[in-house]
Amino acid sequence: MNMNEVIASVVKQQSNLDLHPNDHINLSQSSNDVIPTAIHLSALHHLDKSLLPALHHLHTRCTRKSAEVAEIIKMGRTHLMDALPMRMEDEVRAWGIQIQQAKRRLESLRNELMKLPQGGTAIGSGLNAPRGFSRRFCTHLSSMTTYHLSPPDSSFAAQACQDTALALSGELKATATALLKIAEDLRWMNSGPYAGLGEISLPALQPGSSIMPGKVNPVIPEAIIMAVGQVNGNDASITFCAQRGNFQLNTALPLIAFNLLQSLDILSNAAHTLSDKAIAGFTVNEDKIKQSLRKNPILVTALNPVIGYEKAAQIVKKAYERIGTLLR
Repeated sequence: MNMNEVIASVVKQQSNLDLHPNDHINLSQSSNDVIPTAIHLSALHHLDKSLLPALHHLHTRCTRKSAEVAEIIKMGRTHLMDALPMRMEDEVRAWGIQIQQAKRRLESLRNELMKLPQGGTAIGSGLNAPRGFSRRFCTHLSSMTTYHLSPPDSSFAAQACQDTALALSGELKATATALLKIAEDLRWMNSGPYAGLGEISLPALQPGSSIMPGKVNPVIPEAIIMAVGQVNGNDASITFCAQRGNFQLNTALPLIAFNLLQSLDILSNAAHTLSDKAIAGFTVNEDKIKQSLRKNPILVTALNPVIGYEKAAQIVKKAYERIGTLLR
């Protein structure tokens, strides 16, 4: 048998085993259950491999930095106005606690993400899938991964709505807000440095202004601010898409998937960048902090329980009339 005959024989055999896109490739499944399953698995993978480790890294970085600045006393602020003095350690540690809380809230959604609607086929009915297919699918996939996957409480509910994806997006927005809080604090503390607060100096990562020599801009906090803006926009879009669940199917799954995974990626990168390019490297301008602290009338608040508010206010007024500051 020559080569042409061999090829002809193989082609003939293959023709008897033609795969049909519906009868074979799509056996026991539908886009109705495959796409929601893919969204859950993809989000779970990004969460575990990227975002949660990045947040752990940021929390660790804040903890280390708080120890570095443990001896520094600075002004607290409310309404952007001077308030009671505080340890810088407490300020930086609070950032870390905020990140730790965000991480815990995200982790609480892992169990819901591990519920997969695969096997629900059309509309969640399970039609054309063998009995017990959904559970066997989850058991087999669990053995291939580190996850404890299981069927949903209701295939109809899991395919009709995207509530878990929406809840995850909401927690991503909350996490983004925590990053924004830290970035804005760093930006304000770095402001000036001569005509602003000037409490810290962020690492100089760029040459500075293209027209003003010596001016160094807080590019990392500003990059974080823009990242947060994108995550907020993605959440608004995911909210809109989640509301498009009519009867037994949500038709906006592609946009939900795209925005959800993008938010996970953006926040992972933002958390790492904020950790390593801003928090790790900022230095404290202790002289500037001490000057602001010494002349601030808010220090007299500590005397309120002893002499009362009115007398404390009189002391502040007289001190400023005589020496222009509260403490010499």
